[in-house]
Amino acid sequence: MQRGYLYKSSFKLPFLGAIYFFITSIYAQPALPPRGVSVQSTQALHFGTFALTGGGDGILSVGTDGYRNAIQNVFLSELTPTAQPAIFEIKLCQGRNVTINYDSTTPLIRIGGGTMTLNIGPAKREGINTTLQNGDTFSLQGNCNFITILRVGGTLHIPSNSLPGIYTGSFEITFNQE
Repeated sequence: MQRGYLYKSSFKLPFLGAIYFFITSIYAQPALPPRGVSVQSTQALHFGTFALTGGGDGILSVGTDGYRNAIQNVFLSELTPTAQPAIFEIKLCQGRNVTINYDSTTPLIRIGGGTMTLNIGPAKREGINTTLQNGDTFSLQGNCNFITILRVGGTLHIPSNSLPGIYTGSFEITFNQE
């Protein structure tokens, strides 16, 4: 009988040791940060109120800071709505990289007829002075709960025969994490 008791005792010790090692291993590993990227569009790109002057086509740009520049044949009005860049809020853990991809042009359409062409970009990550173009990669700042702001500007090509009115359209930006 004693022999069986010793056998049971020696069997239990390694088994408990294995459980203790397993539990210690689970609690000793830090949790891995989330890998999914979260993006929210919080502001649309807007060129403000303007009018064509002269007889030719016009070009108007809005920078990532919201500053607009009439390149040719465009009068910039101070009436509302005012110009603003598109703003995207990106949430992904620090140390991860994001590549932005977008079509370089998109049409803007007026209800009742008429189109203009929008060239998208450049983009700029808030707090960094580097301009980002289509296909560029940037790293995110902060921890997993920090939101990185990306501002996107554009250039509007206005045909000389454009009718007054509101022109609307949309563009997509793809954010790929690496």
